[in-house]
Amino acid sequence: MVYVLSKNGNPLMPTSRHGKVKHLLKDGKAKVVRRTPFTIQLLYDSPEYTQPITLGVDSGSKVVGLSATTEKKELFVSEITLRDDIPELLSTRRQNRRTRRNRLRYRMERFLNRTASKKEGWLAPSVKHKVDSHLKVIENVHRILPISRIVIETASFDIQKIRNPEISGTEYQQGEQLGFWNIREYVLWRDNHECQHCHGKSKDRILNVHHKESQKTGGDSPGNLVTLCETCHKSYHAGRIQLKLTPNKSYRDASFMGIMRWYVYNSLKELYPEVSMTYGYITKTNRIMNNIEKTHSADAYCISGNMNAIRSNETYNQAFKRKYNRQIHKANFLKGGKKKLNQSEYEVKGFRLFDHVRYKDEDCFIFGRRTSGYFDLRKLDGSVVHRSASFKELKLLKRQNTILIERKGCNGVLLS
Repeated sequence: MVYVLSKNGNPLMPTSRHGKVKHLLKDGKAKVVRRTPFTIQLLYDSPEYTQPITLGVDSGSKVVGLSATTEKKELFVSEITLRDDIPELLSTRRQNRRTRRNRLRYRMERFLNRTASKKEGWLAPSVKHKVDSHLKVIENVHRILPISRIVIETASFDIQKIRNPEISGTEYQQGEQLGFWNIREYVLWRDNHECQHCHGKSKDRILNVHHKESQKTGGDSPGNLVTLCETCHKSYHAGRIQLKLTPNKSYRDASFMGIMRWYVYNSLKELYPEVSMTYGYITKTNRIMNNIEKTHSADAYCISGNMNAIRSNETYNQAFKRKYNRQIHKANFLKGGKKKLNQSEYEVKGFRLFDHVRYKDEDCFIFGRRTSGYFDLRKLDGSVVHRSASFKELKLLKRQNTILIERKGCNGVLLS
C-alpha cells in the first residue's frame, strides 16, 4: 500500500497501483516524503476525493493496536509497543541525585517543594508518556490517511473488586490499612508479628519489614512487604539464605488503564471532530463471531466496525525508544578515583543508535555501537541479526527517531 498526499499536504486515499506510483516518481510528478509507511506527495493539483475511513484504536498500557478501514478494505494496520522503563529510570535518577548530594554536602530535607505535582491535571511521567504516545500514533495515521471517524476501546478495572470479589458499598472506603498508623504497623499485624522465614526459630525479637522486590520496581505497597526477624534479614542480604515467599501480584497495568482511559478519550475529543467509545465485550463478540485471532491489531479491526472489509496483508510494528541518556558518568568510581563515562559517542562511523539500516539484504536497527565501527544489529522484537557487524557492510535507510517502525507481511516475514 502506498499512501498519497496532495500538493498541499492533505492526505488522499492510498493506492496499491505500484506501477502508476513508479511512473509518477520517474516523471517528477511526485516525491517521496516517508519511507515507512511508504508515502508520496503529488507535485500537481489534483481533486481531493476521499471516502469515509474509520480508525479503530485498541488502547493499552503496553501495546496499542490501530486499524483504519473503509467498508470494503483495511488500509492501515499497526501494533505499537510503548516504553515500560520510565519508573525504573526515574528511580535510578533519584537514587543518584540523593547519593551525589549526600556525598558533596549535607542539606536539610525539603518537603512539598515540587510545584508541578500540585497542578490540576498533573500525571505521573510514566502515565503521561502512555497518554502522549496514544495521541502521537493516532496523529501519525491522520497525516497519511483522511480519517473521518475514531472509535476507541478503553478498559476499566476495579482493582479492589479483583482483590476482594465480595467487596461492596462502604467497604470501598475502608482499605486494608484502615485503623493503622502506617504501612509498617499494618504489615507486622498482618504477619502476626512473626518472621515469615524462620517463624520464631531464631529467637530474635527484633522485626524488620523487608521488600520482596526492590523498592525501585515493587514500591512500598503492603503486598510487596513481608516481616522478617533481624537475623534472617541480615542473613538474606549477606547471601546465606534464600527466601521462599509468594511473589507480589502487580496491578500496575490495570492502574495505568484506569487513569489513562478518560485522559486519552477527552484529549481525542478536543483534537478531532468525531470520536466515540466502545467496550471490550462488543469487541470480543465481533471477534468470536467472525472467527478472528486474538491480537491487538485484530481487536482494532473489530473496533473499527467494518467487519466486511478485506484484511490487510501487511502490518507495521512500531516501538517507542529513548533517544538520549543524560547520565554523563557511571555511578561507581574506578581505580584511581575516576568515573567511567556513561555515554558513548553520538555518531560512530556515520551511524547513530537506533538507526534503521540494511545488512546483507536484511533490514534491522542498531541497538549497540562500538567506537571501532562494529554494531549490534537487531529487529524490533529483540531478535539478533548480528552481534558485531562492521560499518562497511551497513547501508543507512532512515535516521533514528523516537518511534522505530518496520513492515511485516501477514506471515510475520519482515518486508523491505
